[in-house]
Amino acid sequence: MTGMLEATDTPRMSGRTTEPAPWVVVALACAGQFLVVLDVSVVNVALPSVRTGLGLGEQGLQWVVNAYSIAFAGFMLLGGRAGDLFGRKRMFLVGLGLFTLASLAGGLAQESWQLLLARAVQGLGAAVLAPSTLTIVTSAVPEGAARTRAIATWTAVGAGGGAAGGFVGGVLVDLLSWRWVLLINVPVGAIVLAGAARWLAESRAGDGRRLDLPGAVLVTAGLATLAYGISQTEAEGWAATATLVPLCAGLALIALFLLAEARAKAPLMPLALLRLRSVASANVAMFLSGSAMFCMWFFMTLYAQNVLGYTPLEAGLALVPSSLAVILGSKLAPRLMRTAGPRAVAVAGTLVATAGFAWQSTMTVDGAYLTAIMIPGVLMMLGAGLAGTPLAALATSGTAPEEAGLVSGLVNTSRTMGGSLGLAVMSTIAAAHTAGAARTPQTLTEGYAVAFGTGAAVLAAGAVLMWVWLPRRSATAH
Repeated sequence: MTGMLEATDTPRMSGRTTEPAPWVVVALACAGQFLVVLDVSVVNVALPSVRTGLGLGEQGLQWVVNAYSIAFAGFMLLGGRAGDLFGRKRMFLVGLGLFTLASLAGGLAQESWQLLLARAVQGLGAAVLAPSTLTIVTSAVPEGAARTRAIATWTAVGAGGGAAGGFVGGVLVDLLSWRWVLLINVPVGAIVLAGAARWLAESRAGDGRRLDLPGAVLVTAGLATLAYGISQTEAEGWAATATLVPLCAGLALIALFLLAEARAKAPLMPLALLRLRSVASANVAMFLSGSAMFCMWFFMTLYAQNVLGYTPLEAGLALVPSSLAVILGSKLAPRLMRTAGPRAVAVAGTLVATAGFAWQSTMTVDGAYLTAIMIPGVLMMLGAGLAGTPLAALATSGTAPEEAGLVSGLVNTSRTMGGSLGLAVMSTIAAAHTAGAARTPQTLTEGYAVAFGTGAAVLAAGAVLMWVWLPRRSATAH
């Protein structure tokens, strides 16, 4: 048995004499990433049907979303480091297996607590799976133009998963039932699991090191508590005790984590990583970009349904051009990076997205589809695709192979936490603008417009920060 376990840690797999083509490895990793990101948003469309089916109240419905996002954010860094120490393929299979089984349990849930527990386990599986997807991509392709193209595909698939959530959810709920927004993961997950077990080669770079358990406990508890505090803002407000206590506790736990890592002999996250300009600057940029970009789908869907009167399926179809735009931007980015460099492409993409957010902030109650949804949506997501690829490439360049999983976890954590915090802040801004007024299409439009205007300001500031802080060229690999 020991010999069998040790054999899985070598890049060559038994039963085949040739390694799979890199595109097969990239395709499998991207399929895992698509499922993870899709489930962040696909459930939103099904919430009204879930309320009817399981009798959940408003707070229960919030936890259908929050149980996933809190577990996802909280365990991400731990999942990334586990891949480095115990094997990227192994963690990919474990994470996808957990995710698939939890999807089955959630789709078959007969009681509300069963669904909430399944969503939390889904988030845990996603946190183990997501860092491995990017690490497998970067490990399969040598650093250079080919890796940049592979990262562009990973970025496009991830962004496409978030974009497709509303559309996929609307189709499944309209044609089948809310249960299928979870059950659809089961056959897809099983196929990807079989392919990964057959074609992925194992890799790890732990060098016999043990997992830093104190650091793992502190950062997981800190991120999960912080994510919980953010999730409370919509129901309780920013000044409520139920919000401030977990926010402060989460920040305190993260501060303790950093102090512990500075003294640890084999830290979970070596602080020297944060002194790498490419890693630090790209992660901060991804946090800022995510805080604005994630809100786009949320508010565009609300505007289409609550103001323009679209059905959930129509709202999903209305955003298909935006979904295609983010894929186009991600695929254009590598070509532009070869001539202009990653910093210039990231800044240009962010400015294109800024223009889209500024345009969307002029929305009206009787807006036409072409000018009120399609064109600004395409600008926002084209910019997101252009910026996402160079930022991911910079964030993963110049790091040692044994830190690859951790850096991938950090990338996903920055984007996820940025999106969660941004959505909470933007929702508060939109609600505050219409506080005390009747809930009419006009007041809703004004609140959404302010949120998009704020997003434009955040992205403009992010573009300046990127130009000043991002390295001109990606760091060379150790």
